[in-house]
Amino acid sequence: MYGYYRVASAVHHTTVANPAKNADEIIKLIKEAYAKEVSVVVFPELSLTGYTASDLLLHQTLIAEQEEALGKILKNSETINTLAIFGMALIYADRLYNCALVVQAGSILGIVPKSYLPNKKEFYEKRQFTSGRDIVQSTIEMMGKEVPFGVDLLFYDGKEMTFGVELCEDLWAVTPPSNHMASNGANLLFNLSASNELVGKSEYREELVRTQSARCMAAYVYSSAGVGESTTDMVFGGHAIISEYGTTLAQSERFSLQNTLITADVDLERLRWQRLNESSFCDGRHKKTRKIKVAPPPQIETLQRDINPAPFVPSRYAEKKRHCDEIVHIQAHGLIKRMRHAGIQKAVIGVSGGLDSTLALLSTHKAFDIMGWDHKHIIAVTMPGFGTTSRTKSNAIKLCNVLGVTLKEIDITDISLKEFEAIEHDKNVHSVTYENVQARARTSVLMNLANKEGGLVIGAGDLSEIALGWSTYNGDHMSMYALNAGIPKTLIKYVIEYFLAEEKITSILRDILDTPISPELLPHKEDTILQETEAIIGPYELHDFFLYHTIKYGAKPSKILFLAQLAFEGTYDKETIKQWLVLFIKRFFTQQFKRSCMPDGPKVGTVSLSPRADWRMPSDADMEIWLKELEQ
Repeated sequence: MYGYYRVASAVHHTTVANPAKNADEIIKLIKEAYAKEVSVVVFPELSLTGYTASDLLLHQTLIAEQEEALGKILKNSETINTLAIFGMALIYADRLYNCALVVQAGSILGIVPKSYLPNKKEFYEKRQFTSGRDIVQSTIEMMGKEVPFGVDLLFYDGKEMTFGVELCEDLWAVTPPSNHMASNGANLLFNLSASNELVGKSEYREELVRTQSARCMAAYVYSSAGVGESTTDMVFGGHAIISEYGTTLAQSERFSLQNTLITADVDLERLRWQRLNESSFCDGRHKKTRKIKVAPPPQIETLQRDINPAPFVPSRYAEKKRHCDEIVHIQAHGLIKRMRHAGIQKAVIGVSGGLDSTLALLSTHKAFDIMGWDHKHIIAVTMPGFGTTSRTKSNAIKLCNVLGVTLKEIDITDISLKEFEAIEHDKNVHSVTYENVQARARTSVLMNLANKEGGLVIGAGDLSEIALGWSTYNGDHMSMYALNAGIPKTLIKYVIEYFLAEEKITSILRDILDTPISPELLPHKEDTILQETEAIIGPYELHDFFLYHTIKYGAKPSKILFLAQLAFEGTYDKETIKQWLVLFIKRFFTQQFKRSCMPDGPKVGTVSLSPRADWRMPSDADMEIWLKELEQ
């Protein structure tokens, strides 16, 4: 389903030195995983014997009993196409290895030995085991068959999934084997572990798994031994973790006395295409690997994953102050650098009482605060036209007065009327010409005023408008520094909400946030806004969602539609979402020419449409196959 696979981390109740009992618990969890449409499930290290069996692993009785237990697992999983990864101790060339077995439908597909053996403090694995780091291109006889054996194994299903396996300490090493697995195409990584509990260790462990998933641009599934292990010198909590590209999707409660199985749906298609956008990943060196084809694993019928409807907005609201401080400082310091380099200490900005110009003004004000510059050198210009309402104009004026900036009012109606006369346009025809004349008149006023005052024109247009081309070419499309160019509309609202904490402007900002988004270019009736942008081009929350998944992951329109239905369930129906997605595609393709010559502006998030930064696209690219894919 659109590249999603359900993976699981299982922690079985361990009976130390009793492989038969452990096999029974493993079988239960494999069957449970299969019933839940899990493609791959991973178990803890040395699953059949228990990690703390220690020197008993050097006894023939325990090693022989493992094979009996393994046979039981294989027999009971013959009709199950869920892949299971569990651990056992194996003898190869008269040496004992700590290994992970990959099993599907009653067959052993491959065996991976542990590379890094801890031999410090409470761990002394070299007492029993030999490192398998140099074993490649080898096989081992298991259950009467030759099975691929080595650290060079990857497993793939012929579609989106390619996975690799490492064991416990491998992850803690300076160069984990998973780095090389990822460089060779593994987008899903599994770790069988036996990590004991210490105060604060669980947080570090989760951080390690999460950051490794980010470094490898992969999903990482981790399973650590549970409370059934011996407590002679250590206590094990049974920590199960599933992370994807720097985000923890699921995590178990530790210290459970019962079997534990956690699942998460990981987007392997997204990860594969994200890698194409990272040249550093593509430069990773390949090592020789053996790819083992697996049978098609279970496919999920219903996605069990929360899809964020506002992907540009930080999800942790508890950290809102830190996020917004960072955004405003990026804007402010970008502006400071530009003004200092140009030898300018005045800023000219058009203020409309709308969201964009409000944030641009607040961030400019912050820049002047940082530098200790006179706020009066911020020249804020309100330029009422045919559609300006008293509400927006009043909010702009009140905000400027409270901030202590220089406020100018320049009415553009006469300028526009003269322009209509010059180009022989009927002022009663409210066409795009009628609107664009006003937009260009405002930009002309700002540019000329900046020349007169020796100032820099600050652009207020945001990333969402840039994506849609919702600006007048050489009108509000142009400035001397596009301060909001890296911030989409949904994030603009989020940052303005952060400024509500400043009591002197709280009420003003609340009304600005509550005001419908409008260019206010068409005549109004009874001083109310008639021209609402979102009624014309669609909800910005949808367009920001489309933009994120289009640029960040190169997602197909059909997948974006699928995800949007989940993210906005109960808010928009499928046909409404599709209607605005078609419009987004059309505008995104036809308006690239505006982006090709957009002014400088600071990149704020991971998505930018600057032709000098993240996005290079021909202005005349055809959109047909995108629309066709959506229809099909």
